[in-house]
Amino acid sequence: MTQRVHLVLGASGGIGAELVQALIARGDAVLAFGRDAERLAGLPAGDHVRTMTGDARDAAAVTEAVAAATAFAAARGAAFAGAACLVGSIVLKPAHSTAPEELMEVLGLNLVTAFNLVRAAAPALGRAGGGAIVLMSSAAASFGLAHHEAIAAAKAGVEGLTRSAAATYAPRGVRVNAVAPGLVRTPLSARITGTPASLAASEAMHPLGRIGEAQEVAHAIAWLLGPEGSWITGQTIGVDGGLARVASSPRAAQGRHRSS
Repeated sequence: MTQRVHLVLGASGGIGAELVQALIARGDAVLAFGRDAERLAGLPAGDHVRTMTGDARDAAAVTEAVAAATAFAAARGAAFAGAACLVGSIVLKPAHSTAPEELMEVLGLNLVTAFNLVRAAAPALGRAGGGAIVLMSSAAASFGLAHHEAIAAAKAGVEGLTRSAAATYAPRGVRVNAVAPGLVRTPLSARITGTPASLAASEAMHPLGRIGEAQEVAHAIAWLLGPEGSWITGQTIGVDGGLARVASSPRAAQGRHRSS
C-alpha cells in the first residue's frame, strides 16, 4: 500500500516524466497532469499512476487536479503529501524583440501555473496534515544571461512566490521550495542543443563542463518532496552545474567526458 500520493503538473515534459519515474521507484503514487495526452500515456502503467489532461494556466483545472489527487490518496488509504509544478517554456529574446503576447505567454506558463498550484495545493496539504510543494525556477533568475529577460522575470517571480508561500503555510506544516536548473537535456531544449556547436557553447557555460540531465533535476525535486527534506522550506536549490554561482573557465567543456 502506497503511503504518499503526489501531484505532478507538467508530467508530460522531460523533467516531469522523470519525476514520475523517481517517485514511483521509491514506492509513492502519482497523479500525473499535463497537456499532452500521448506523452502521459507513455508513463508507467499501474494502479500507482493516474493521468489527467489539462492546462495548468487554468486555475479551475489545477484546483480540480488537487481534488483528484486528494481523492486518489483517500482511495488508497494514503496521504496527499506533495505537489510539484514543472510547467514551463524557453524564450530566448532580448526585451526589445519580445512581443507583449510572448511575455504574457512566458508569465502564464512559468509563473501563473506555479501560483495556481500553491493556491490550490497548499490548503489541501495543510488539511492532510502537511506536505511539500516544489516549484521550478531557473539559474537565469539569479544570474544575468543575455536574451533571457522574459524567462528571468518569470522565474524570479517564482522564487519570490516560493519564499512568501513558505512563510504563509509553514504553520500548516506545508513546505514550499524551488529548484533552479541550468540548461537540461529535454525535448523543450532540443532546439538549443541540436547542433554540435550550440551544444558545445552551452556546455562551456557550465563550470562542470556539461549540460544537465532530466533525471538529475527530478531526483532533487523528489528529495525535496520526501521526508529527507522535512526541515527545508523557502529555499531555491540550484541544480545547474555551478552556472549561477561558480565561475566557468575555457577548460570547463572538457569536464563532460569525466564522471565524479
